Amino acid sequence: MFRAYYKPVFQPFTKDSPGLISLRQLSLQRGGKPLFDNSSLTVHPGWKVGVIGANGCGKSTLFALLRDELHPDAGDIDLPARWVIAHVAQETPALPDPALEFVLDGDAELRQVERDLHAAEAAHDGARQAELHAHFDAIGGYSARARAGKLMAGLGFSTEQLARPVAEFSGGWRVRLNLARALMCRSDLLLLDEPTNHLDLDAVLWLEQWLRGYPGTLLLISHDRDVLDNVVSHIAHLDQQRITLYPGRYADFEEQRAARLALQQAAYDKQQREIAHLESFITRFRAKATKARQAQSRIKALERMERIAAAHVDSPFSFAFAEPGRLPNPLLSIEKVATGYDGRRILDAVNLVIGPGTRLGLLGPNGAGKSTLIKLLAGLLPPLSGRIEAGQGLAIGYFAQHQLEQLRPDWSPLRHLQQLSERASDQELRDFIGGFGFQGDRALDPVAPFSGGEKARLALALLVWQKPNLLLLDEPTNHLDLDMRHALTLALQDYQGALIVVSHDRHLLRTVTDEFLLVAEGRAQPFDGDLDDYRDWLSERQRLSNRDTGSGGTGTGNNAAERREQKRQEAERRQQLAIKRRPLEQQLKKLEQRMDRLHAEQKKLDGALADPASYEEANKARLKDWLLRKGEVDRELADLEGEWLELQEAIEALA
Repeated sequence: MFRAYYKPVFQPFTKDSPGLISLRQLSLQRGGKPLFDNSSLTVHPGWKVGVIGANGCGKSTLFALLRDELHPDAGDIDLPARWVIAHVAQETPALPDPALEFVLDGDAELRQVERDLHAAEAAHDGARQAELHAHFDAIGGYSARARAGKLMAGLGFSTEQLARPVAEFSGGWRVRLNLARALMCRSDLLLLDEPTNHLDLDAVLWLEQWLRGYPGTLLLISHDRDVLDNVVSHIAHLDQQRITLYPGRYADFEEQRAARLALQQAAYDKQQREIAHLESFITRFRAKATKARQAQSRIKALERMERIAAAHVDSPFSFAFAEPGRLPNPLLSIEKVATGYDGRRILDAVNLVIGPGTRLGLLGPNGAGKSTLIKLLAGLLPPLSGRIEAGQGLAIGYFAQHQLEQLRPDWSPLRHLQQLSERASDQELRDFIGGFGFQGDRALDPVAPFSGGEKARLALALLVWQKPNLLLLDEPTNHLDLDMRHALTLALQDYQGALIVVSHDRHLLRTVTDEFLLVAEGRAQPFDGDLDDYRDWLSERQRLSNRDTGSGGTGTGNNAAERREQKRQEAERRQQLAIKRRPLEQQLKKLEQRMDRLHAEQKKLDGALADPASYEEANKARLKDWLLRKGEVDRELADLEGEWLELQEAIEALA
């Protein structure tokens, strides 16, 4: 049900386009920094490739090369000439156009046909109008508005927002508009650079399913390992000015790279022994006339040798949260609290007790109030009613994206840290800030030109230094690369205080939280389930919304014939599911009968083995048989119980 709803409903612009993407012996420098050195990459049509690598390694530059906005210093780039390339624009002008029209502009051919139709109508050219209407129908023009509406609904836009001018949307929502516009394009190649950064979890889940069904070729820069695992078929890893292509998902990449690095390390060790042997020979015999010729040949061998880089498998980032000085219990108590903005209630009747061991992830649809709840807990929003009581010694560490803007652009990372601790030595501060990637002169550089990832790392460093006992994290992984996300995950796993986090990064939520709170419909209540259950909850919520509003968010409503057809399809689905369940239920019944017989035999054997008389010399042979049979029965029962559980889960899934 979920997958069908989110599947794209169009084909690539030129679906029969031959050829592939080919980069051959590519070299490029930017600002004196080498990004690619003799790099090659081949991507076949229809592949979905995750592009990964540390910040600054050249991922966005690769996209600029593919869009012909940059040209390599050396090497060749080949793309099919007729392919249409879609990407997300970096800027959105403050246009007066309605949001829906802005998204529709993503289909350039559709808009051109519309303009041609207006011209033909004005010229009263009937033959031209007929030709254009046929073309319009062939490219899905009559369903384009519904398609655009579904794209926008999936990315979190309400029906009322479709008609709002683009200029009225904030920066984050304009990024979503740009994303919807790129998805609207019937492209052959889709280039997406961190598309989930400004999305919340429900929009990420929607986008993930959409990308799985995208029929063209996809290159996706992402630091979200779940999105990579669930969408891509290959991983392109940018490292040391090279591009290495790995088949499979991100999890497969980790395994393959670990194996490759192990082999590389072995080759490196072998080469180091060879180098040491050559250098020893040169040192001993260089001055001897009889050996000078051999020494010179070994010097040349050293010069020709292609040095193998040592395998650096550890993350470049390393830090930990210090143990909080105090851990009051509870840290924070919230009782019957309502909160909101300008007197308007967003959340009501919030009850929450946060103790030292609390590790809570906030779930909920876009705009339901997750960030509002975080701000309430951080003391940035006053309660409209109810009671909030803080434990003595409460120290809150709050991270949100707006804090990146509060960094002083003329200050260095070191100076930011010095403002928090005048007693600490510069060396102590440098050692600490180095764990966040600010080593050497980078610790003294002004923040102004820093990337979003570097600013996020600095904001996290300042937070960690203050030793909070309650961490409130609102989308902490935005702009962070995979290495930094890994380091943050490890640090949070060892953190001794309480943690409440909002994140679209499912790997982070799974690995650092113990329970979830669902923020929806003005309430914040415990969610009894995992992230897969939350995905199903969102799907069911969308299904009910579609049923109530008509045709999936387009606002056209269902007529009686459509409702009858929907009921007929639902009845047909129920019948098909019943047919699928029947053999499973029959198999389950046979398993249960077999298990009943084994349980009876097991009980009888347990009784015999519990009888002291069974251990007398006269019963020695029978005792051996009973023990052997008991082991067989126990093993068979364990196997049957495993089969029973699998069958039960399969039946429940069909139900």
